[in-house]
Parts: sequence; C-alpha cells; structure tokens
Amino acid sequence: MSENNKEFWRWKEYNWHDESIDPKNAETISAGVDVGSVSSQAVIMVDGSLYAYSNMRTGADSPDSARNAMNWALENTGLTLDEIHYTVGTGYGRVNVPFADRAITEIACHARGGNMMYGSTVRTILDMGGQDCKAIHCDQKGKVTNFLMNDKCAAGTGRGMEVFADLLAIPIEEVGELSLDVDEEPPPVSSTCVVFAKSEASSLLRDGWSKKRVLAAYCSAMAHRIVSLLERIGVEKDFAITGGIAKNDGVVFRLENELNLKALKSNYDTQIAGALGAALFAKALVEKQRKKVAP
Repeated sequence: MSENNKEFWRWKEYNWHDESIDPKNAETISAGVDVGSVSSQAVIMVDGSLYAYSNMRTGADSPDSARNAMNWALENTGLTLDEIHYTVGTGYGRVNVPFADRAITEIACHARGGNMMYGSTVRTILDMGGQDCKAIHCDQKGKVTNFLMNDKCAAGTGRGMEVFADLLAIPIEEVGELSLDVDEEPPPVSSTCVVFAKSEASSLLRDGWSKKRVLAAYCSAMAHRIVSLLERIGVEKDFAITGGIAKNDGVVFRLENELNLKALKSNYDTQIAGALGAALFAKALVEKQRKKVAP
C-alpha cells in the first residue's frame, strides 16, 4: 500500500487462544461479545479461565460484527458456537448479538471485567472507548456503585485519536510513544471538539510545529478532558484504565501526572474488559440456571 493510500488510523486486529486449556471436558463454557461503536471483541471462558478472544473493527452491521468476532475467537479452537453454554452481549450493539442469551450494559461488564483484570482492590475504572469515556466506581466484587459518562464527542476517545493519526500520517500504534518524544511539553490544543482540534493542529503544523509536538499537545488535551470527567465523580483508589486508549502511553502518562496517581497494570489486553465481564456474567447466569433445575 502506498503512503498516500495507507490507513494510518487502522489499528491491529487479532485473535488468540490458550493451547494449554482443553475445553472438551469443561463444566462451563461461557462467552461475552462486546459490540462497540468502533471495535468488537469476543471472549470465551472455560470454567472461569480465559480461553480465547478476538478484537476486530466493528462493521456497518452489528449482528454481522458480533458473528465475525465470535467466529474469529473460535477459530482453530475445535469449539463451535453450539458448544458454548451461555453468551452475554454487551456494548453499543448489545441488543443486536443474534446468538446471545442475554444483554447486559457495558458499564456493568467493564466493572466486572476490570475486577478480574486488575484484582479486587480496584475501585475506579476508566473505560476509554471508541466514542465515549466512562468513569465507573465499583466494589470488591466488581459491582457498579456509581458511574459517569462524557458527552457523545470524539475528543478524548479512540475515534479522536484515529482522526489525528490520519491527519499527521502516523500509525496509530506509534502516536503515544512519539508524543512523549518532545524536549518540552507544549500547551494542549485549546479545543475540546475533535473537528476544531484538527483545524488547530493543521494551523500549528503550518506554523512550523513538528508532528511530535502536535501529538503531545493533543494527547495533553485528551488527558485533561478525561481528568475533568474523573474529577466530577472522584477517583477512589485503586485506579485502572480499560479500552484501546489505555494502550496509548502518551495519554496515560499525562493522565497519571494530572491525577498524581499511577494506574494499575494488568497482563490482560485492556480492550477485552467488556467482553471478559460479559463472559463472567454468562458463567454466573448459566450456573444459576442449573441450580434452579437441579433435583
């Protein structure tokens, strides 16, 4: 693909499964599918352990996006959809997961998934998604106690970062690291709207700013916008971040600096938190069903 036609906004899509787990004799195989506005994830759990997942772009059709994500998670596992005992749909398109047994909000699923990913000490979870941000308070079991969402604006979200990656012709995976490679932290771009921020960035480039400096200014503005959301609900320790922007070191570093607080780290992929929580709910729900019918 030529430089002119390259899609700098396009992040990597991938799937994975744990070859050390044999699902054939499992008591409970549960699944969660998170159909977001920008990306979709499917997670399969075997007796409460993470077994397989996929992460891919959400297409124009939510049911198709759900099917594609699940099929990719199942790929090379030997499992079929019929062998999954219970599936929960979540996210923006949760009511359009055709094979789901139930739909549960992404707020509840991110809290539940974050509890597994970061441990029972986590009390504040920031979900930095494709088109919105959510600040969630939860208890030691991952149950939501309070939450707050930003408005439906692309600034401070994954979609906003995609716009800047394309504008500056920099692969989106490199944006965070490059934004930290500046001699001095520039003032943040002034606008909170991604359309006007893009116009302001173009003006700064014409004024001789380097791409790295412009990225630093946007990542700083993004972090500041998110801190404003967190300040409205308050940050209870411990604090953790889920979603794709959690992989952007430039935003996370500036966010931590403003909060004067380090976010917890996890060995799990931050983008599967919602689907992971949905799969955990699915496990609990099918086990509850079994108890009801047991003699």
